[in-house]
Amino acid sequence: MFVVLTRLLSLLPVLFGTSLVSFFLIRLVPGDPALALLGLEADAAAIAALRQKLALDQPLVVQYLSWLGNVVTGDFGRSIQGGREVFPLMIGALGPTALLAFAAVLISLAIALPAGIIAATRRNSASDYLASLLALCGLSMPSFWLGILLILCLSIWLPILPSSGYASPLAAPGDFLRHLVLPALTLGAALAAATMRMTRATMLEVLRSDYVRTAKAKGLAESAVVLGHALPNAQIPIITLIGIQIGQLLGGVVITETVFSWPGIGKLTVDAIFARDYPVVQGAVLLTAVLFVLINFITDLIYTLVDPRVRVS
Repeated sequence: MFVVLTRLLSLLPVLFGTSLVSFFLIRLVPGDPALALLGLEADAAAIAALRQKLALDQPLVVQYLSWLGNVVTGDFGRSIQGGREVFPLMIGALGPTALLAFAAVLISLAIALPAGIIAATRRNSASDYLASLLALCGLSMPSFWLGILLILCLSIWLPILPSSGYASPLAAPGDFLRHLVLPALTLGAALAAATMRMTRATMLEVLRSDYVRTAKAKGLAESAVVLGHALPNAQIPIITLIGIQIGQLLGGVVITETVFSWPGIGKLTVDAIFARDYPVVQGAVLLTAVLFVLINFITDLIYTLVDPRVRVS
């Protein structure tokens, strides 16, 4: 328990640094929130009054300390553009992003694990070359290009799936799944490529181990050797990669959510950046950082469950 608490406390400097950097970086973006809200034809007095109302006329250090003090108490402020509270806005966007991330990871694992195991156990065969080629294509292909290609194939040429949008999974589960397919495939393909390569590499290393050779010498079936001895010992790097991928997905996949108009945290952040909506950008970046460090922390805990050597050390 002490180790867990120490690890959690060590995450606080990371979150503080993230809040500091995001706060000042967004201020470097050209543009004025008051001007963006009132329009180019607004008079100087109205702009100055709005800047004063939003406390944008205060020194940056004062603004940051005020914002940070409110965040510590759970107050993320209000959106400059819509006036809505930022925290409910972020939670509302986090749900669609989490559903999309979950579907993408499932697709990735369904493709990557079997392909990686087959490529490793049949090294230098046709199936190995094919899996490696597909993984290379998946890594090289920009996600926005794959998304547009899927829209062309499955929404325009074969109009069987909607090209963009979102439906509530509770109100219309069928429509939700139809809208989910294309963005989940776009993300899942890129994730599968990296996971497949990692699975192949770690499996190749484990398959050369003495205990695997011993298991084969005892006459065990190949499937028992691979699934019972090799795969469990190759899990740590794969779990690490999946944890990083989930953190990135929950942080909002900006391009994919923008291409498919998916109302997630990534699209919310992009819209807020264009509108110079500082509170929303700062809150979304901080929420992303919190999710990322928590998922990495949970990943470390999972190590101790899948590999007793980690728990002992």
